[in-house]
Amino acid sequence: MVNTQFIIDYLSALSTNNNREWYHANKEDYKKANAEFEKLLQRLILEIGKFDGSILHNVPKDLTFKLVRDTRFSHDKSPYTPAFRAHIAAEGKLPVPVGYYLMIKPGSQSFLGGGLFADMFKDATTMIRDYIVQNGEAWEEIIHEPEFEKHFSVQGTALKNVPAGYEKEHPQAEYLKFKSWYLEYPLRDEELTDAEGFVVKAAELFRIMKPFNDYLNKALAGFRMPTR
Repeated sequence: MVNTQFIIDYLSALSTNNNREWYHANKEDYKKANAEFEKLLQRLILEIGKFDGSILHNVPKDLTFKLVRDTRFSHDKSPYTPAFRAHIAAEGKLPVPVGYYLMIKPGSQSFLGGGLFADMFKDATTMIRDYIVQNGEAWEEIIHEPEFEKHFSVQGTALKNVPAGYEKEHPQAEYLKFKSWYLEYPLRDEELTDAEGFVVKAAELFRIMKPFNDYLNKALAGFRMPTR
């Protein structure tokens, strides 16, 4: 069984003691919490795999993000992000193709996510806008499907106006302003304590999310991540 409570307790303590001394003094607790998170991801991969086989080859440790923050351009100089995060997709944790995102952050700041969170890839933004222009009806069907609407609404960074080159009167003009298109389902801390129950619930929400991800991935077919 996965000990999700240990994950929450460790992250809560890190949040209170967000400094290098505490982190290094409690490295064993980090390793244990991280191991529990990877076990949770393995359970999730198997459960998601029942409706999306494209993610089954993933190894949990390859899907996680580091706790260490880049503080160079930030007013907040805390060295760590007190959250465990992972992106489960066909190409692992890369932002494209889009997949299933999980963040565990105590204080009821955890969430399940999907879609394209990154807004710095101009090509990806253009590909999705152009696809929505051509496939507006399919977009509306997905985002207004009753089960989807009950749990999600499309979010993302957006421009004030419809960008140049797109019709201001287009039926999906509101969504053409977006630079990223994503979903978030917030989680309270107590929803994470029963690991098995959480895995079942998370997988069910990811299943409802899948047509949205599939639509974006069709739009992003052929996208190449920029090389550094």
